Amino acid sequence: MLREVLRITIFDTQIQLMKNNSFAFQRQNYLLLIAGLAVVVLGFIVMSGGGSEDPNEFSEEIFSFRRITLAPIMVLAGYGLVMYAIMKKPKADHKQEA
Repeated sequence: MLREVLRITIFDTQIQLMKNNSFAFQRQNYLLLIAGLAVVVLGFIVMSGGGSEDPNEFSEEIFSFRRITLAPIMVLAGYGLVMYAIMKKPKADHKQEA
């Protein structure tokens, strides 16, 4: 009984989405999401490297400002932008209300 009710509810929701012909997010949300992911990837790229060619030799380059401070801030900012893109609600269209 419960399965049938859930199945009907899900089916009705899918039909309403198909009638609205809308995506979960709007274009601006997707652009912000892509920008946030790009910032995260760029932060990890900035964080990489700094090792020495010789494994018996220690390189102080791994403790640079770029790897210890800047890159983690970039990664966190990218994650914040991704969360904002997911949470941002679309503006109401006046055309659809009429």
